Amino acid sequence: MYQSKLAAIILMLLFSTGEAFSQIQKHVTLEDVFKSDVFSQKSVYGINWMRDGKYYSSLRRDVTGPKVLKVNVATGEEEAILIDGGALGINFSSYAFNPDETKALIASDVESIYRRSSKGVFHVVDLESGNAQKLMDGEKIMYATLSPDNDKVAFVKDNDLYYVNLSDNQVTRITNDGEWNKIINGAADWVYEEEFSMSKAFEWSPDGSKIAFIKFDETEVPEFNMQTWGKLYPEDYKFKYPKAGEKNALVSIHIHDLKNTLTAKVYTGEEEDIYLPRIYWAGSSDNLAFLRMNRLQNQLDLFYANASSGSSKLILQEKADTYVDLNYNDDLRFLEDNRGFIRTSEQDGFKHIYHHDNDGKMIRQITKGNWEVSNLVAIDEKGKKIYYISTEQSPLERNFFVIGMDGKNKKLLGSEKGTYRINMSKDNKYFIADFSNANTPLKVTLHEASGKEIKVLEDNQRLRDNVAKYALGNKEFFEFETVDGTMLNGYVLKPSDFDESKQYPVLMYVYGGPGSQTVTNSWGGSRDFWHQHLAQEGYLIVSVDNRGTGARGREFKHVTYANLGKYEVEDQIAGAKYLASLPYVDASRIGIWGWSYGGYMSSLGLMVGSDVFKTAIAVAPVTTWRYYDTIYTERYLQTPQLNAAGYDDNSPITHVNKLKGDLMLIHGTGDDNVHFQNAVDLADALIKADKQFETMFYPNRNHGIYGGNTTWHLYSLMTDFIKRKL
Repeated sequence: MYQSKLAAIILMLLFSTGEAFSQIQKHVTLEDVFKSDVFSQKSVYGINWMRDGKYYSSLRRDVTGPKVLKVNVATGEEEAILIDGGALGINFSSYAFNPDETKALIASDVESIYRRSSKGVFHVVDLESGNAQKLMDGEKIMYATLSPDNDKVAFVKDNDLYYVNLSDNQVTRITNDGEWNKIINGAADWVYEEEFSMSKAFEWSPDGSKIAFIKFDETEVPEFNMQTWGKLYPEDYKFKYPKAGEKNALVSIHIHDLKNTLTAKVYTGEEEDIYLPRIYWAGSSDNLAFLRMNRLQNQLDLFYANASSGSSKLILQEKADTYVDLNYNDDLRFLEDNRGFIRTSEQDGFKHIYHHDNDGKMIRQITKGNWEVSNLVAIDEKGKKIYYISTEQSPLERNFFVIGMDGKNKKLLGSEKGTYRINMSKDNKYFIADFSNANTPLKVTLHEASGKEIKVLEDNQRLRDNVAKYALGNKEFFEFETVDGTMLNGYVLKPSDFDESKQYPVLMYVYGGPGSQTVTNSWGGSRDFWHQHLAQEGYLIVSVDNRGTGARGREFKHVTYANLGKYEVEDQIAGAKYLASLPYVDASRIGIWGWSYGGYMSSLGLMVGSDVFKTAIAVAPVTTWRYYDTIYTERYLQTPQLNAAGYDDNSPITHVNKLKGDLMLIHGTGDDNVHFQNAVDLADALIKADKQFETMFYPNRNHGIYGGNTTWHLYSLMTDFIKRKL
């Protein structure tokens, strides 16, 4: 009796101990984050809505190769394979249909050039027969685009614009003056691609009879030289890069008529030192719309041009005391039957939607309030509705709304708190929502336009299961008031075993550039899980959105105009001082790190805030705005000729003598964006000031510093530095 009771007690103890042991959660390791992809996230890729509104297509890869699948919207079932890469023997990575969906253009062997540009091998697939027609005998070409009349494909090769007739493979060369580092036809130069978010610079007319394109004459633009390493003799790579205050490319707009083979030059004004960042066909093949901006980007003009003569007239003009942010307001849509256009603007202090007639006169402001429209999703002209994403619920969130074109009957379509991205069907009857928040990985769902959910397309259950196995800290949002009364948003990531009676070191993560945000209610990537690893090692991870960042209106964002770095760093220092006042923070151990603009902020912060910050890591930092490009820099600082102090007063190079803490400087030698020159000159200034620091360069790596073992090496390096110095 006694022995049986004892055995039962032992078994019960063993069971309960095993159960408790099974519930012990793991700690996040660097290997988990950067080598084993434990926290990698799935999505649904290559989704294109089909024209009948009853189906959408999706790109999926399996062991037999890439496939484009036809999916029934109502049932969510895959009903057909539209393109089978395995059967064709083509390992394509992207696809695009022509308007009537009888043909598709697929790209393979794609080679990246800069951030948005690439070239590859293109095939046209006949969707009825399944046959694939190779373009240009497999030569790599850029921006291949099917014509609306299904007969042709336009593309750029060696800086010239071409088109090919699909019926007989006859190639027509539209331009003949293209030359490397001199003339580009139909493709953007480096600075337009990077700062105006464009790479292709041509558009077919709606009937396929004309092609409008932008020509870049960069002959007088200074060259930048990067050496590439790895051979007995390093090689030079030279490309045109206009630094602040230097010459830009001369740009012009041209319209080629395929029938008469004539090319008309569009009149864009007498001033040559301008930007022409957008062209659009406005309702017909006779009317081309284009945007023009002055060099300082404080005036935006919308023109209509006659497609035959090239004559143009001004339709709308917007001016600002600071700047007109095109990238932030890139939502111009032309309505059918000459009913005008819809656009977004910050002109009332917050980004909102406006309706104008065809002559540019404002009909009404559709959305209003002390919040911002993040992006315009779709316009349902028949239903007289506009779908958009906004910050009305919170500047930390992006929520989905619909509103009448008369500005009435606004409705919230996504009820969960977090961040939405929306892909609306062409007939505006359905949408696909990508949703996440700080505690919920990406969830992709299919909905009716009313918001009713039809099907979950991806819920990342594997990731959710993996996350549940780890002792993760929660991201907590907070706000605090600076000395001038400004309220700033932030988040803190605490260790899962956080103890308020202890004191913790703090690592602040910063980007801080104009219009950006790091403090959002959204799921993070590998960088967030690196922060989780550091939290488990006993650090508090904090990020603060300083003045100049986005989603809080024009005044909040534009306060940094002509003085980049001053208010942003003041706010990061204020954030560090606020943290230092908390009982569980070790005020003697506060560090800061950032990448790109964030590297600029972290290095400057360590110097200007030497009494607050102990440590900083600056990855690929701008160290003087004199070295950065025209479009971005002059938008916020004017030119160096007009505002020398704005360039120099808040350069880390100017403040090297103030350095007291520990600095780690990291840069890729192949960075075409923020040149390695920035790190070299800061290092030289630190040496002259007799300041010790640590540095790491990554040979031939670009601004992202990745490839092979690079990411692992970089984050291991930074982790070691933080543990040694913080």
